[in-house]
Amino acid sequence: MNLDEVMAAEQVGFPILSLLIALPLVVCAVLQFVRNDRAATVLAIAGAGLEAVLAAVLAVRFIFGVTDIQFVERSGAVLGISWHLGVDGVNLLFVPLTALLGLLVIVYAEHATATSRTGDARHYAMATLALEAAMIGAFVSLDLMLFWFFFVVELVPSWFLITRWGTGEQRRRAAGEYVGFMAVGSALMLAGILLLGRNHARVTGEGYSFEFLTLLEAGVPAEAQTLIFFLLFFGFAVKAPIFPFHTWLPKVLEHGPVVGMSVFLVGVKLGTYGLLRFAIPLLPDAAAGWFWLMALLGVTGTVYGALLALGQSNLRRLLAYASLSHMGVVMLGLFSLNLDGFEGGLLQMVNLGIVGAGLFFVAGFLATRVGPPEIGALGGVIHHAPLLTGTFLIIALAGIGLPGTNGFNGEHLVMLGAYEQHWAMAIAAGLGVFLTAAYSLSYFLRGFMGAPRPLVVERVYDLTGSERGIVLTLTALIFWIGLGTGPFIQAMRPSLTALEQRVDDGVGAPATAGIDGEVPGE
Repeated sequence: MNLDEVMAAEQVGFPILSLLIALPLVVCAVLQFVRNDRAATVLAIAGAGLEAVLAAVLAVRFIFGVTDIQFVERSGAVLGISWHLGVDGVNLLFVPLTALLGLLVIVYAEHATATSRTGDARHYAMATLALEAAMIGAFVSLDLMLFWFFFVVELVPSWFLITRWGTGEQRRRAAGEYVGFMAVGSALMLAGILLLGRNHARVTGEGYSFEFLTLLEAGVPAEAQTLIFFLLFFGFAVKAPIFPFHTWLPKVLEHGPVVGMSVFLVGVKLGTYGLLRFAIPLLPDAAAGWFWLMALLGVTGTVYGALLALGQSNLRRLLAYASLSHMGVVMLGLFSLNLDGFEGGLLQMVNLGIVGAGLFFVAGFLATRVGPPEIGALGGVIHHAPLLTGTFLIIALAGIGLPGTNGFNGEHLVMLGAYEQHWAMAIAAGLGVFLTAAYSLSYFLRGFMGAPRPLVVERVYDLTGSERGIVLTLTALIFWIGLGTGPFIQAMRPSLTALEQRVDDGVGAPATAGIDGEVPGE
Protein backbone atom coordinates (compact mmCIF):
# COMPACT_ATOMS: atom_id res chain seq x y z
CA MET A 1 0.00 0.00 0.00
CA ASN A 2 1.35 3.41 -0.97
CA LEU A 3 1.90 6.26 1.44
CA ASP A 4 -1.18 8.28 0.63
CA GLU A 5 -1.51 12.02 1.02
CA VAL A 6 -4.50 13.88 2.42
CA MET A 7 -4.59 17.44 1.14
CA ALA A 8 -5.07 20.33 3.54
CA ALA A 9 -8.04 21.55 1.48
CA GLU A 10 -9.84 18.27 2.21
CA GLN A 11 -9.16 18.32 5.96
CA VAL A 12 -9.50 21.96 6.99
CA GLY A 13 -10.35 23.85 3.81
CA PHE A 14 -7.31 26.13 3.78
CA PRO A 15 -3.48 25.81 3.65
CA ILE A 16 -3.00 25.56 7.40
CA LEU A 17 0.71 24.70 7.33
CA SER A 18 1.61 27.64 5.10
CA LEU A 19 -0.45 29.86 7.37
CA LEU A 20 1.43 28.56 10.42
CA ILE A 21 4.68 29.60 8.75
CA ALA A 22 3.41 32.92 7.40
CA LEU A 23 1.48 34.22 10.42
CA PRO A 24 4.50 34.89 12.67
CA LEU A 25 6.25 36.61 9.77
CA VAL A 26 3.23 38.83 9.08
CA VAL A 27 3.10 39.81 12.75
CA CYS A 28 6.84 40.60 12.57
CA ALA A 29 6.24 42.90 9.61
CA VAL A 30 3.44 44.74 11.42
CA LEU A 31 5.53 45.07 14.59
CA GLN A 32 8.15 46.93 12.59
CA PHE A 33 5.76 49.90 12.50
CA VAL A 34 4.72 49.76 16.17
CA ARG A 35 7.00 51.94 18.29
CA ASN A 36 5.49 51.43 21.73
CA ASP A 37 6.88 48.37 23.52
CA ARG A 38 3.67 47.68 25.42
CA ALA A 39 1.50 47.84 22.31
CA ALA A 40 4.02 45.71 20.43
CA THR A 41 3.94 43.07 23.16
CA VAL A 42 0.14 42.92 23.13
CA LEU A 43 0.11 42.52 19.34
CA ALA A 44 2.83 39.87 19.49
CA ILE A 45 0.91 37.93 22.16
CA ALA A 46 -2.24 38.10 20.01
CA GLY A 47 -0.33 36.80 16.98
CA ALA A 48 1.38 34.04 18.96
CA GLY A 49 -1.96 33.13 20.53
CA LEU A 50 -3.58 32.78 17.11
CA GLU A 51 -0.62 30.64 16.04
CA ALA A 52 -1.20 28.36 19.02
CA VAL A 53 -4.90 28.08 18.14
CA LEU A 54 -4.03 27.06 14.56
CA ALA A 55 -1.59 24.47 15.91
CA ALA A 56 -4.35 23.13 18.16
CA VAL A 57 -6.69 22.87 15.15
CA LEU A 58 -3.98 20.87 13.39
CA ALA A 59 -3.76 18.42 16.29
CA VAL A 60 -7.53 18.09 16.69
CA ARG A 61 -8.15 17.47 12.96
CA PHE A 62 -5.31 14.94 12.68
CA ILE A 63 -6.55 11.50 11.60
CA PHE A 64 -5.29 8.80 13.97
CA GLY A 65 -4.43 5.23 13.04
CA VAL A 66 -3.13 5.81 9.50
CA THR A 67 0.26 6.28 7.90
CA ASP A 68 -1.05 8.95 5.52
CA ILE A 69 0.76 12.25 5.21
CA GLN A 70 -1.89 14.80 6.21
CA PHE A 71 -2.62 18.52 5.66
CA VAL A 72 -0.51 18.28 2.51
CA GLU A 73 0.35 21.33 0.43
CA ARG A 74 2.31 20.88 -2.77
CA SER A 75 3.46 23.09 -5.63
CA GLY A 76 5.18 22.25 -8.89
CA ALA A 77 8.90 21.57 -8.71
CA VAL A 78 11.51 24.06 -9.91
CA LEU A 79 15.00 22.57 -10.29
CA GLY A 80 13.71 19.56 -8.38
CA ILE A 81 12.65 21.72 -5.40
CA SER A 82 8.99 22.04 -4.44
CA TRP A 83 6.88 23.65 -1.74
CA HIS A 84 5.82 20.36 -0.18
CA LEU A 85 4.47 20.43 3.36
CA GLY A 86 2.75 17.75 5.40
CA VAL A 87 2.26 16.22 8.83
CA ASP A 88 2.23 12.64 10.08
CA GLY A 89 2.95 10.89 13.37
CA VAL A 90 6.64 11.80 13.23
CA ASN A 91 6.30 15.58 13.20
CA LEU A 92 2.77 16.28 14.49
CA LEU A 93 3.67 16.95 18.13
CA PHE A 94 6.45 19.42 17.37
CA VAL A 95 4.10 21.95 15.78
CA PRO A 96 1.80 22.67 18.76
CA LEU A 97 4.77 22.42 21.13
CA THR A 98 6.72 25.06 19.22
CA ALA A 99 3.68 27.33 18.96
CA LEU A 100 2.87 27.03 22.66
CA LEU A 101 6.41 27.70 23.85
CA GLY A 102 6.66 30.65 21.47
CA LEU A 103 3.53 32.10 23.06
CA LEU A 104 4.89 31.62 26.59
CA VAL A 105 8.20 33.28 25.70
CA ILE A 106 6.44 36.31 24.23
CA VAL A 107 4.10 36.55 27.25
CA TYR A 108 7.21 36.84 29.42
CA ALA A 109 9.15 38.98 26.93
CA GLU A 110 8.24 42.40 28.32
CA HIS A 111 9.34 41.47 31.84
CA ALA A 112 12.43 39.62 30.62
CA THR A 113 13.65 42.49 28.44
CA ALA A 114 12.87 45.09 31.12
CA THR A 115 15.48 43.46 33.34
CA SER A 116 17.97 42.79 30.53
CA ARG A 117 20.90 44.85 29.37
CA THR A 118 19.25 46.21 26.22
CA GLY A 119 15.48 46.05 26.81
CA ASP A 120 13.49 46.44 23.56
CA ALA A 121 10.60 43.99 23.97
CA ARG A 122 9.39 44.74 20.42
CA HIS A 123 12.44 43.42 18.60
CA TYR A 124 12.75 40.57 21.09
CA ALA A 125 9.24 39.44 20.18
CA MET A 126 10.01 39.86 16.47
CA ALA A 127 13.11 37.67 16.72
CA THR A 128 11.19 35.02 18.67
CA LEU A 129 8.36 34.98 16.11
CA ALA A 130 10.83 34.69 13.22
CA LEU A 131 12.57 31.80 14.98
CA GLU A 132 9.21 30.12 15.54
CA ALA A 133 8.27 30.45 11.85
CA ALA A 134 11.58 28.94 10.72
CA MET A 135 11.30 26.01 13.11
CA ILE A 136 7.73 25.17 12.16
CA GLY A 137 8.73 25.44 8.50
CA ALA A 138 11.52 22.93 9.04
CA PHE A 139 9.33 20.53 11.00
CA VAL A 140 6.59 20.36 8.33
CA SER A 141 8.80 20.38 5.20
CA LEU A 142 8.67 17.23 3.08
CA ASP A 143 11.14 18.48 0.50
CA LEU A 144 14.71 18.11 1.75
CA MET A 145 15.91 21.32 0.12
CA LEU A 146 13.02 23.20 1.70
CA PHE A 147 13.89 21.64 5.05
CA TRP A 148 17.50 22.72 4.57
CA PHE A 149 16.39 26.26 3.75
CA PHE A 150 14.43 26.63 6.99
CA PHE A 151 17.24 24.86 8.88
CA VAL A 152 19.65 27.57 7.72
CA VAL A 153 17.27 30.53 8.02
CA GLU A 154 16.79 29.70 11.69
CA LEU A 155 20.37 30.86 12.29
CA VAL A 156 19.45 34.51 11.66
CA PRO A 157 16.99 35.10 14.53
CA SER A 158 19.05 32.80 16.78
CA TRP A 159 22.17 34.90 16.22
CA PHE A 160 20.17 38.08 16.81
CA LEU A 161 18.74 36.77 20.09
CA ILE A 162 22.13 35.69 21.40
CA THR A 163 24.09 38.81 20.47
CA ARG A 164 21.48 41.39 21.47
CA TRP A 165 19.84 39.85 24.53
CA GLY A 166 22.57 37.50 25.63
CA THR A 167 24.51 37.94 28.85
CA GLY A 168 28.19 38.46 29.52
CA GLU A 169 31.08 39.63 27.41
CA GLN A 170 31.31 36.28 25.59
CA ARG A 171 27.86 36.41 23.98
CA ARG A 172 29.14 37.49 20.54
CA ARG A 173 31.84 34.87 20.61
CA ALA A 174 29.24 32.25 21.57
CA ALA A 175 26.99 33.38 18.71
CA GLY A 176 29.88 33.28 16.26
CA GLU A 177 30.88 29.78 17.34
CA TYR A 178 27.28 28.62 17.03
CA VAL A 179 26.92 30.03 13.51
CA GLY A 180 30.29 28.56 12.52
CA PHE A 181 29.35 25.06 13.69
CA MET A 182 25.95 25.28 12.02
CA ALA A 183 27.47 26.53 8.75
CA VAL A 184 29.79 23.52 8.53
CA GLY A 185 27.01 21.12 9.48
CA SER A 186 24.62 22.70 6.98
CA ALA A 187 27.20 22.46 4.19
CA LEU A 188 27.71 18.74 4.84
CA MET A 189 23.97 18.19 4.99
CA LEU A 190 23.51 20.03 1.70
CA ALA A 191 26.10 17.77 0.08
CA GLY A 192 24.18 14.72 1.28
CA ILE A 193 20.88 16.13 0.01
CA LEU A 194 22.39 16.86 -3.41
CA LEU A 195 23.69 13.29 -3.60
CA LEU A 196 20.19 12.02 -2.84
CA GLY A 197 18.85 14.17 -5.67
CA ARG A 198 21.49 12.87 -8.06
CA ASN A 199 20.76 9.29 -7.04
CA HIS A 200 17.09 9.85 -7.87
CA ALA A 201 18.03 11.11 -11.32
CA ARG A 202 20.28 8.09 -11.96
CA VAL A 203 17.79 5.52 -10.68
CA THR A 204 14.65 6.89 -12.33
CA GLY A 205 16.00 8.84 -15.28
CA GLU A 206 13.53 11.60 -14.40
CA GLY A 207 15.92 14.27 -13.20
CA TYR A 208 16.69 15.61 -9.76
CA SER A 209 14.07 15.49 -7.01
CA PHE A 210 14.36 16.29 -3.33
CA GLU A 211 10.83 15.32 -2.26
CA PHE A 212 10.92 12.91 0.64
CA LEU A 213 8.21 10.57 -0.67
CA THR A 214 9.69 10.51 -4.16
CA LEU A 215 13.11 9.65 -2.76
CA LEU A 216 11.56 6.89 -0.64
CA GLU A 217 9.98 5.33 -3.72
CA ALA A 218 13.21 5.48 -5.71
CA GLY A 219 15.37 4.02 -2.94
CA VAL A 220 19.14 4.29 -2.64
CA PRO A 221 21.39 1.34 -3.53
CA ALA A 222 22.93 -0.18 -0.40
CA GLU A 223 26.47 0.46 -1.58
CA ALA A 224 25.77 4.19 -1.98
CA GLN A 225 24.09 4.75 1.37
CA THR A 226 27.03 5.07 3.77
CA LEU A 227 28.52 8.27 2.36
CA ILE A 228 25.15 10.03 2.17
CA PHE A 229 24.20 8.79 5.65
CA PHE A 230 27.30 10.27 7.27
CA LEU A 231 26.97 13.57 5.42
CA LEU A 232 23.43 13.92 6.75
CA PHE A 233 24.44 12.60 10.16
CA PHE A 234 27.18 15.19 10.65
CA GLY A 235 24.76 17.99 9.80
CA PHE A 236 22.13 16.69 12.20
CA ALA A 237 24.62 15.75 14.92
CA VAL A 238 25.99 19.29 15.12
CA LYS A 239 22.48 20.66 15.47
CA ALA A 240 21.25 18.18 18.08
CA PRO A 241 24.00 18.29 19.44
CA ILE A 242 25.35 14.78 19.76
CA PHE A 243 28.70 13.99 21.37
CA PRO A 244 31.37 14.97 20.29
CA PHE A 245 29.81 17.81 18.24
CA HIS A 246 28.48 19.65 21.29
CA THR A 247 31.16 22.17 22.24
CA TRP A 248 29.11 25.19 21.08
CA LEU A 249 26.15 24.34 23.33
CA PRO A 250 27.41 25.28 26.84
CA LYS A 251 28.60 28.68 25.61
CA VAL A 252 25.34 29.48 23.83
CA LEU A 253 23.09 28.42 26.69
CA GLU A 254 25.21 30.23 29.26
CA HIS A 255 25.48 33.50 27.33
CA GLY A 256 22.26 33.49 25.31
CA PRO A 257 18.98 35.05 26.48
CA VAL A 258 17.64 32.86 29.26
CA VAL A 259 13.97 32.79 28.32
CA GLY A 260 14.44 32.98 24.54
CA MET A 261 16.44 29.79 24.68
CA SER A 262 13.29 27.89 25.68
CA VAL A 263 12.03 27.98 22.10
CA PHE A 264 15.60 27.61 20.86
CA LEU A 265 15.87 24.29 22.70
CA VAL A 266 12.92 22.94 20.73
CA GLY A 267 14.73 24.01 17.57
CA VAL A 268 17.75 22.03 18.69
CA LYS A 269 15.56 18.92 18.38
CA LEU A 270 15.67 19.45 14.62
CA GLY A 271 18.89 17.44 14.70
CA THR A 272 17.51 14.20 16.08
CA TYR A 273 14.21 14.85 14.27
CA GLY A 274 16.15 14.99 10.99
CA LEU A 275 17.72 11.60 11.69
CA LEU A 276 14.32 10.03 12.33
CA ARG A 277 12.48 11.85 9.54
CA PHE A 278 15.04 11.60 6.73
CA ALA A 279 18.30 9.74 7.42
CA ILE A 280 16.95 6.46 8.81
CA PRO A 281 14.06 5.87 6.35
CA LEU A 282 15.95 7.01 3.25
CA LEU A 283 19.14 5.12 4.16
CA PRO A 284 17.99 2.09 6.16
CA ASP A 285 20.95 -0.15 5.32
CA ALA A 286 23.47 2.43 6.45
CA ALA A 287 21.48 3.07 9.63
CA ALA A 288 21.39 -0.65 10.40
CA GLY A 289 25.03 -1.18 9.46
CA TRP A 290 26.33 1.66 11.62
CA PHE A 291 23.88 1.41 14.52
CA TRP A 292 26.71 0.28 16.81
CA LEU A 293 28.64 3.51 16.20
CA MET A 294 25.53 5.63 16.72
CA ALA A 295 24.78 3.70 19.92
CA LEU A 296 28.36 4.20 21.11
CA LEU A 297 28.06 7.95 20.57
CA GLY A 298 24.75 7.87 22.42
CA VAL A 299 26.22 5.97 25.38
CA THR A 300 29.23 8.27 25.56
CA GLY A 301 27.12 11.41 25.34
CA THR A 302 24.70 10.14 27.98
CA VAL A 303 27.38 9.44 30.57
CA TYR A 304 29.80 12.24 29.66
CA GLY A 305 27.11 14.93 29.63
CA ALA A 306 25.63 13.77 32.94
CA LEU A 307 29.02 13.66 34.68
CA LEU A 308 29.83 17.20 33.52
CA ALA A 309 26.37 18.39 34.61
CA LEU A 310 27.04 16.94 38.05
CA GLY A 311 30.04 19.24 38.45
CA GLN A 312 28.36 22.51 37.40
CA SER A 313 27.53 25.34 39.80
CA ASN A 314 25.74 27.49 37.19
CA LEU A 315 22.22 26.31 36.35
CA ARG A 316 22.47 27.29 32.69
CA ARG A 317 25.68 25.33 32.10
CA LEU A 318 24.17 22.43 34.02
CA LEU A 319 21.23 22.47 31.63
CA ALA A 320 23.56 22.52 28.63
CA TYR A 321 25.34 19.33 29.68
CA ALA A 322 22.03 17.80 30.78
CA SER A 323 20.73 18.42 27.25
CA LEU A 324 23.77 16.62 25.82
CA SER A 325 23.12 13.67 28.12
CA HIS A 326 19.45 13.51 27.20
CA MET A 327 20.29 13.61 23.49
CA GLY A 328 22.45 10.56 24.09
CA VAL A 329 19.42 8.73 25.46
CA VAL A 330 17.38 9.80 22.41
CA MET A 331 20.13 8.41 20.15
CA LEU A 332 19.96 5.08 21.97
CA GLY A 333 16.24 4.98 21.29
CA LEU A 334 16.44 5.93 17.62
CA PHE A 335 19.26 3.51 16.82
CA SER A 336 17.61 0.64 18.59
CA LEU A 337 15.88 0.57 15.19
CA ASN A 338 12.71 -0.96 16.58
CA LEU A 339 9.24 0.34 17.40
CA ASP A 340 9.78 0.78 21.14
CA GLY A 341 13.00 2.68 20.55
CA PHE A 342 11.49 4.91 17.86
CA GLU A 343 8.47 5.72 20.04
CA GLY A 344 10.59 6.36 23.11
CA GLY A 345 13.09 8.50 21.23
CA LEU A 346 10.39 10.61 19.57
CA LEU A 347 8.43 11.01 22.81
CA GLN A 348 11.62 12.01 24.62
CA MET A 349 12.35 14.72 22.05
CA VAL A 350 8.98 16.29 22.82
CA ASN A 351 9.32 15.74 26.56
CA LEU A 352 12.79 17.26 26.70
CA GLY A 353 11.51 20.30 24.84
CA ILE A 354 8.97 20.81 27.65
CA VAL A 355 11.41 20.06 30.48
CA GLY A 356 14.18 22.16 28.95
CA ALA A 357 11.80 25.07 28.45
CA GLY A 358 10.55 24.79 32.01
CA LEU A 359 14.01 24.75 33.54
CA PHE A 360 15.10 27.72 31.44
CA PHE A 361 12.05 29.63 32.58
CA VAL A 362 13.07 28.86 36.17
CA ALA A 363 16.60 30.04 35.37
CA GLY A 364 15.06 33.22 33.94
CA PHE A 365 12.93 33.76 37.03
CA LEU A 366 16.03 33.41 39.22
CA ALA A 367 18.08 35.68 36.95
CA THR A 368 15.56 38.53 37.31
CA ARG A 369 15.89 38.21 41.08
CA VAL A 370 19.53 37.38 41.86
CA GLY A 371 21.41 37.52 38.55
CA PRO A 372 23.27 34.44 37.21
CA PRO A 373 21.88 31.37 39.03
CA GLU A 374 25.17 30.32 40.65
CA ILE A 375 24.80 27.71 43.37
CA GLY A 376 27.15 29.66 45.65
CA ALA A 377 24.74 32.62 45.77
CA LEU A 378 21.63 30.52 46.36
CA GLY A 379 20.37 28.56 49.33
CA GLY A 380 17.10 28.53 51.20
CA VAL A 381 15.04 29.77 48.25
CA ILE A 382 12.14 27.66 49.53
CA HIS A 383 11.69 29.99 52.52
CA HIS A 384 11.04 33.03 50.30
CA ALA A 385 9.66 31.42 47.11
CA PRO A 386 7.91 28.10 47.79
CA LEU A 387 6.06 28.10 44.46
CA LEU A 388 9.28 28.71 42.52
CA THR A 389 10.95 25.93 44.51
CA GLY A 390 8.09 23.52 43.85
CA THR A 391 8.19 24.36 40.16
CA PHE A 392 11.87 23.51 39.88
CA LEU A 393 11.33 20.23 41.74
CA ILE A 394 8.41 19.11 39.56
CA ILE A 395 10.25 19.88 36.32
CA ALA A 396 13.45 18.25 37.60
CA LEU A 397 11.53 15.10 38.52
CA ALA A 398 10.04 15.07 35.01
CA GLY A 399 13.57 15.24 33.62
CA ILE A 400 14.55 12.30 35.82
CA GLY A 401 11.53 10.33 34.57
CA LEU A 402 9.42 10.00 37.71
CA PRO A 403 6.31 7.85 37.07
CA GLY A 404 3.34 10.09 36.41
CA THR A 405 5.41 12.75 34.67
CA ASN A 406 6.02 13.10 30.94
CA GLY A 407 9.59 11.79 31.19
CA PHE A 408 8.71 8.33 32.46
CA ASN A 409 7.09 6.64 29.47
CA GLY A 410 9.64 7.94 26.98
CA GLU A 411 12.57 6.68 29.04
CA HIS A 412 10.80 3.36 29.64
CA LEU A 413 10.25 2.82 25.91
CA VAL A 414 13.85 3.77 25.11
CA MET A 415 15.09 1.18 27.61
CA LEU A 416 12.82 -1.49 26.16
CA GLY A 417 13.96 -0.73 22.63
CA ALA A 418 17.61 -0.53 23.64
CA TYR A 419 17.41 -3.87 25.47
CA GLU A 420 15.89 -5.50 22.41
CA GLN A 421 18.88 -4.33 20.37
CA HIS A 422 21.58 -5.02 23.03
CA TRP A 423 21.49 -5.24 26.81
CA ALA A 424 24.49 -2.89 27.18
CA MET A 425 22.52 -0.08 25.51
CA ALA A 426 19.75 -0.47 28.10
CA ILE A 427 22.25 -0.33 30.96
CA ALA A 428 23.69 2.90 29.55
CA ALA A 429 20.21 4.42 29.34
CA GLY A 430 19.55 3.40 32.95
CA LEU A 431 22.86 4.92 34.05
CA GLY A 432 21.84 8.16 32.39
CA VAL A 433 18.63 8.23 34.45
CA PHE A 434 20.60 7.63 37.66
CA LEU A 435 23.06 10.44 36.91
CA THR A 436 20.19 12.77 35.94
CA ALA A 437 18.71 12.24 39.39
CA ALA A 438 22.11 12.92 40.96
CA TYR A 439 22.78 16.31 39.35
CA SER A 440 19.15 17.51 39.44
CA LEU A 441 18.55 16.74 43.10
CA SER A 442 22.02 17.93 44.09
CA TYR A 443 21.33 21.38 42.62
CA PHE A 444 17.89 21.41 44.23
CA LEU A 445 19.19 20.58 47.70
CA ARG A 446 22.05 23.08 47.56
CA GLY A 447 20.21 25.91 45.84
CA PHE A 448 16.67 25.73 47.14
CA MET A 449 16.85 24.04 50.54
CA GLY A 450 18.82 24.84 53.68
CA ALA A 451 19.37 28.19 55.36
CA PRO A 452 18.75 31.30 53.21
CA ARG A 453 21.83 33.09 51.92
CA PRO A 454 22.00 36.91 52.28
CA LEU A 455 21.35 37.50 48.56
CA VAL A 456 18.28 35.28 48.72
CA VAL A 457 16.92 37.12 51.75
CA GLU A 458 17.36 40.49 50.05
CA ARG A 459 16.11 39.76 46.53
CA VAL A 460 14.13 36.55 46.14
CA TYR A 461 10.34 36.72 45.93
CA ASP A 462 7.80 34.17 44.76
CA LEU A 463 6.20 33.79 41.34
CA THR A 464 4.27 36.72 39.91
CA GLY A 465 0.99 36.49 37.99
CA SER A 466 2.44 35.95 34.51
CA GLU A 467 5.08 33.57 35.89
CA ARG A 468 2.37 31.50 37.56
CA GLY A 469 0.49 31.25 34.28
CA ILE A 470 3.60 29.99 32.49
CA VAL A 471 4.38 27.50 35.25
CA LEU A 472 0.80 26.21 35.36
CA THR A 473 0.82 25.61 31.60
CA LEU A 474 4.09 23.67 31.65
CA THR A 475 3.25 21.57 34.71
CA ALA A 476 -0.14 20.74 33.18
CA LEU A 477 1.69 19.47 30.07
CA ILE A 478 4.07 17.43 32.22
CA PHE A 479 1.25 15.59 33.99
CA TRP A 480 -1.05 15.41 30.95
CA ILE A 481 1.55 13.57 28.89
CA GLY A 482 2.71 11.58 31.91
CA LEU A 483 -0.74 10.33 32.91
CA GLY A 484 -2.34 10.23 29.45
CA THR A 485 0.41 9.08 27.10
CA GLY A 486 -1.89 6.82 25.07
CA PRO A 487 -3.15 9.35 22.49
CA PHE A 488 0.37 10.65 21.89
CA ILE A 489 1.66 7.14 21.23
CA GLN A 490 -1.38 6.38 19.08
CA ALA A 491 -0.64 9.42 16.93
CA MET A 492 2.94 8.40 16.20
CA ARG A 493 2.68 4.59 16.11
CA PRO A 494 1.47 3.96 12.51
CA SER A 495 4.24 6.10 11.01
CA LEU A 496 6.88 4.54 13.25
CA THR A 497 5.61 1.01 12.57
CA ALA A 498 6.06 1.70 8.86
CA LEU A 499 9.56 3.01 9.56
CA GLU A 500 10.47 -0.13 11.53
CA GLN A 501 9.28 -2.28 8.63
CA ARG A 502 11.32 -0.26 6.17
CA VAL A 503 14.47 -0.70 8.24
CA ASP A 504 13.80 -4.44 8.49
CA ASP A 505 13.35 -4.70 4.71
CA GLY A 506 16.46 -2.62 4.00
CA VAL A 507 18.31 -2.29 0.69
CA GLY A 508 16.49 0.84 -0.37
CA ALA A 509 13.16 -0.96 -0.14
CA PRO A 510 10.26 0.94 -1.71
CA ALA A 511 8.05 2.95 0.58
CA THR A 512 5.14 0.57 0.03
CA ALA A 513 6.79 -2.35 1.83
CA GLY A 514 4.87 -3.54 4.84
CA ILE A 515 2.83 -0.38 5.43
CA ASP A 516 -0.65 -1.21 6.56
CA GLY A 517 -1.97 1.82 8.41
CA GLU A 518 -3.09 -0.25 11.40
CA VAL A 519 -2.09 0.54 14.96
CA PRO A 520 -0.74 -2.74 16.41
CA GLY A 521 -2.56 -3.99 19.44
CA GLU A 522 -5.78 -2.13 18.73
